[in-house]
Amino acid sequence: MKSIAIIYGSSTGNTKYAARLVAEKLASYSPVLKDLADVSPEELLEPGVLLLGAPTWSIGELQDDWDSFFPQIKKLDLTGKIVALFGMGDAEGYPDTFVDALGILYDEFAKTGCTFVGEVSTEGYTFDDSQALRNGVFVGLPLDEDNEGNKTDSRVEAWVNSLKPHLD
Repeated sequence: MKSIAIIYGSSTGNTKYAARLVAEKLASYSPVLKDLADVSPEELLEPGVLLLGAPTWSIGELQDDWDSFFPQIKKLDLTGKIVALFGMGDAEGYPDTFVDALGILYDEFAKTGCTFVGEVSTEGYTFDDSQALRNGVFVGLPLDEDNEGNKTDSRVEAWVNSLKPHLD
């Protein structure tokens, strides 16, 4: 079983909630849960699997902790690491930039040599555009706690189940 770190940036608590839910559903894998504000770039080198959470702020912007962390990612070699992304967005208030932070994380982490898993179909989501789309699917798990909080648990459950083959 690979070691797993769930690392998230959160300002309002929604991404922290999602990270805790992911950790709960992966409890048998003993994941480590960390707030990005308390993480050094070198800590990303330790686990075999990184589950990274980020909310999208305003009009397609990164949350502050991720924004300040990004320059430090460029020096990392994450070749051989498995990375899966999850993030919060607001499909009603910002339908043109829904979960853009996932796309921004994807683009930046792709430069490190990691392997991505955990793509999610757009089926069941209502939005206009997103930087998180690649080949018609989301690069990670999009969540909208403000408008579709009733779907969060089932979406996290399905996503976590899709990750399990990559965790052993």
